[in-house]
This record gives sequence, structure tokens and C-alpha cells, in this order.
Amino acid sequence: MQSVLNSSPIDTLLNTDAAQAIGKTHIAGKNVNLRQMRETAEDFEAVFLSQMLQPMFQNIRPESPFGGGHGEDVWRSMQVQEYGKAITKAGGIGIADAVMREMILMQEAQ
Repeated sequence: MQSVLNSSPIDTLLNTDAAQAIGKTHIAGKNVNLRQMRETAEDFEAVFLSQMLQPMFQNIRPESPFGGGHGEDVWRSMQVQEYGKAITKAGGIGIADAVMREMILMQEAQ
């Protein structure tokens, strides 16, 4: 367990519960909406995961049980996007945390 004395302000801000409770905070004298930063980071992770999942579905032929056809091919990309969103909503793979950390560091540097 990390001591309060050894923790950095960034670690505190990255705590999702704290970010939701605070909503807005000051970083380097600027108003920053942490909730909006978190949503942006999660959106980025969802898009990234969708791009990584896409090749898994490229060679699957649209057949039964859904009947297949051109329509299934058309909607498959939307299905993969939703898979990416669902994985992110369930906790993701940590990309959103890393992106948010970098966003906070960029705000501090400005």
C-alpha cells in the first residue's frame, strides 16, 4: 500500500472515484474537467480495441445462424466497435488510464 506522503497528485487524480467526485479541478492554474478527460481516454481505448479486434472477424464468412449475406458484412464493423466499447466499459486493458495520465501531464506542462 502506498503511503499518503509518497503519493503524487497525479495518482490521486487518476483514481476514478476521486475524479468523479471532484468533477473539475485546477491543474497548473487551469480548470480541467476530469470527467470529460476520462470519457475521452475511454473513447480512445474503445477505438483502439475495435481496430485490434477487426482482423479477428475479417475471414469469418457470414453464414448461419443469422442468414449471412451482404447485410451481415455491412453491420459487422459496427458490431466490432460495440465490442470495443463493451470491453472498455468493463474495465478495458489499461489504455484509458495511461492516456488520462498523459493528458494530465500535458495539462500540467502548459
